[in-house]
Amino acid sequence: MRLDKYLKVSRIIKRRTVAKEACDGGRVTVNGKVAKAGAEIKEGDIMEIRFGNRIGKYQITDVREVVRKENAAEMYRVLEEDPAVAAERG
Repeated sequence: MRLDKYLKVSRIIKRRTVAKEACDGGRVTVNGKVAKAGAEIKEGDIMEIRFGNRIGKYQITDVREVVRKENAAEMYRVLEEDPAVAAERG
């Protein structure tokens, strides 16, 4: 699955266009490498996102095309996250 779509489906980032901008701006890394919006992600990948000076680090545990809002948090495991990022994510 494309990285920008995963960010939207998992609801880490609410809109796909914002996810694409974050990826293209070099603010998202996958397994330690800067990733573009079209990068393919898979289970087990470690993803790090910079929101300004705040950082969120997640491990991808599930990749699904469609997921209900209530189950979106099951698609990743939080490894490290700024409290403000957690509040924005919900």
